[in-house]
Amino acid sequence: MSSIKVELHENQVNELVEVCKSFSNDPFELIHVLHKAQSIFGYLPAEVQEIVARELKIPVAKVYGVVTFYSFFSMIPKGQNPISICMGTACYVRGAEKVLEEFKRKLAVEVGETTKDGRFSLNCLRCVGACGLAPVVMVGDKTYGRVSPDGVQEILAEYM
Repeated sequence: MSSIKVELHENQVNELVEVCKSFSNDPFELIHVLHKAQSIFGYLPAEVQEIVARELKIPVAKVYGVVTFYSFFSMIPKGQNPISICMGTACYVRGAEKVLEEFKRKLAVEVGETTKDGRFSLNCLRCVGACGLAPVVMVGDKTYGRVSPDGVQEILAEYM
C-alpha cells in the first residue's frame, strides 16, 4: 500500500459508509461495494480500502487482494480520459502493440500511468470482445476499431 496519505472528502466517506450499509455491511458483497467505491472516488487508494474493510469487518489484506486481483479496480487515479488498448489475441496479431507504443510516445507515459495534466491515463485490456474490429482502443466508454499507429493522433485530438 502507498505511503502517501490521500485526503478523502468527508461527504465521499459518508457516501461510502452508506453504500456499505446498503449492502448490509455483508463481507460477501465486497466486490459490489468496491465497484460503488470506485465510482465515488474514481479509484481505490489504501484509505478507501481501509474504510471498506472496517465497515465490512474484514481484514484490509482481503480487500487489497480483491482490488489487486481484478483488473477493473485501480489503486491510482485515472485520467479524465482513460485510454485502454486491447491486447487480446486478435488485436495483438493485428498490431495493437504498435498502437500502444504510439500512445506511450504521444502521451509520454507508461502503461498504468496518468499524464501530468490528468487528462489521460493509459492501460491495457485482455479483450473487449470486438475482435472483428481489431486492433481496438477504448477511450472511456467510446470504442475505436481498426486503429493504426497513424490514427492515434486523431483519437487524441478529439479530447484536446
